[in-house]
Amino acid sequence: MADSNVTSLFRSTAAHSPSMAALARESDGTGPVDFCIPCNPYFPTPAMFDQMAARLREIITYYPSSADTITAELCNLLQLPPSCVAMGNGSTELITWIDHLMVRESLAIPVPTFGRWTDQPMETGKRVDMFPLQESNGFALDLAQYAEFIRKRNTKVAVICNPNNPDGGFLHKQALVQFMDAMADLDLIVIDESFLEFADAEVEPSVVHEAMLRPNVVVLRSLGKNFGLHGIRFGYLVANPALAGRVRSMLPKWNLNAFAEHVVFILKEHGAEYAQSLQQVRRDRLDMASHLSALPGLTVYPSQGNFLFVRLPVGAEGTVVRDRMLTEHRILVRECGNKIGSSSRFLRLVVRPQVDVRRLVSGLEQVLYGTRRGAAVPELSTGTSYSSGTAAVDRLVGATNGAGMQMPAAITQMQPQPQPVPMQVPAAAAPQPQLVPQPQPQPQPQYQPMVAAAQVPQMPMQPVAQMPEQLAQVSQQMPVMQQPQQQPYGTPAPAPQGPTPTGVPARNGLTAAQVRGATSPNGMQNLAPAPATGWPNAQSWPNAAGMGQAG
Repeated sequence: MADSNVTSLFRSTAAHSPSMAALARESDGTGPVDFCIPCNPYFPTPAMFDQMAARLREIITYYPSSADTITAELCNLLQLPPSCVAMGNGSTELITWIDHLMVRESLAIPVPTFGRWTDQPMETGKRVDMFPLQESNGFALDLAQYAEFIRKRNTKVAVICNPNNPDGGFLHKQALVQFMDAMADLDLIVIDESFLEFADAEVEPSVVHEAMLRPNVVVLRSLGKNFGLHGIRFGYLVANPALAGRVRSMLPKWNLNAFAEHVVFILKEHGAEYAQSLQQVRRDRLDMASHLSALPGLTVYPSQGNFLFVRLPVGAEGTVVRDRMLTEHRILVRECGNKIGSSSRFLRLVVRPQVDVRRLVSGLEQVLYGTRRGAAVPELSTGTSYSSGTAAVDRLVGATNGAGMQMPAAITQMQPQPQPVPMQVPAAAAPQPQLVPQPQPQPQPQYQPMVAAAQVPQMPMQPVAQMPEQLAQVSQQMPVMQQPQQQPYGTPAPAPQGPTPTGVPARNGLTAAQVRGATSPNGMQNLAPAPATGWPNAQSWPNAAGMGQAG
């Protein structure tokens, strides 16, 4: 696979990585080992693929049944009322219709996140209020601060991805329900649960049943990711009958293909295999995290998805690592420099079987450290034009106030210098023996935070009676800046005068450059994975939350 072909492919796909089909066409037709596309590697089983292959001619020759027929079968499987469900040709089709039908003028979304939640509403002229997740806090979403941000911006629609993509951050069901109660006056709340079935931090984490009873909540769920079938393009949303029916009425009668129909109708025969596949992914996630955490200078963040978000060692540049892993080791990784709120120092790595992880770790060792561990690769030169990373943007933001004005040297020198702290993996999860011999600890160079604390608008909360006590407790522990008196929760902020022009940063919000790499003054925290709480019953089919039992 020629280097020039690789760079050309990434240059032409600025929003995402190249498709596996495109990469296969540039090689011998087999494609690389995929650590980029987040799907289940254990499902469907080989026997299921053989069954589909035997019926391939029939599946691709004839029309599928109507979407209503396929939806009814899925609802029977998941024990959901069909009136509360709309199935789409992938979750992106449903995101598109949610934007067109239910987003009036503004949408709030924590970043970094799935790109369609920022790109889709901006493409239709909506204001997108981006709430930056702080690297120093492990990219965890503070719901109290997010709620305050929404009130201050007077945003009409709020989106939460649980777990979040790309970092895998997880929110417990009770906290989400409290957030829904506090934001009951919004036009819409979307909970994107596309990766929730890989989570094990809670037995029943889904809020689908709460969504069916509320007037302004939609839950979005994927089938391609957890079933390992991205190419089929099918997903669904759950909401009260009025909201679900509104979306369903806009969808074509045959928006679902015959492959989707075939899979939905054979799933009831393979519930045990599916539950076992989720269990294996969760085991592999802990194993993979322990191997990656052993690499010097590599930070691994806690995840409840089927992927891990990692920060490369200081000095390493993600586009260089991505290209060398692909051209030298035939391994595809997801470099996250084109995700707002992230930078090219971060990779998202999909959880895969141990044999593939050993190959990944070996390739990273050679690319990051060469012949000796601890020596990181140099940063990309400023003259490389194809990079989808943000190394140049990060350097600019680190030296300016976000408006292109140089900061005084004295202020730059006074910035705190936190050290990246690798995730602490439970001892029981660490494989024995170690994959490679452990070297003596090497001192890591310090790095400057990308934005000084004074540069990033802080969102302190004032606890008030209207906000549920559980959400307000967190905000009481945050340092509060002197600000004018805030409106209490439940009281919408005054509407901005006039719309924000398309492509212009939201009023009082952050520019993309300010959002990227934004850090908190609190310093790095010790990060630990969410505890495992058991597996689904392999003898029954997981319900809509993917964890309990149903039909």
